[in-house]
Amino acid sequence: MINSIIVKAEWDDLAKVWVAQSDDVPGLAAQSPSIELLRPKVLNMISDLIELNKMDVQLSEIPVHIVAHSFDKLPVVQAA
Repeated sequence: MINSIIVKAEWDDLAKVWVAQSDDVPGLAAQSPSIELLRPKVLNMISDLIELNKMDVQLSEIPVHIVAHSFDKLPVVQAA
């Protein structure tokens, strides 16, 4: 039974897109150029996949946690 869903979104610097997946929803894989555009796409896909996978849902609403992670490097300028 689903009590909440955790979606992990990571920035793919090579492809320049956010990539999302979730261990809680089989088949969830989405990408988008911005996290703002990724969110509605992920929510729609989750709704469809819950139905397609015939997942057991007892709640009227499911909390969905989208956890975004990116890695950057900041060059440090040394004082003269």
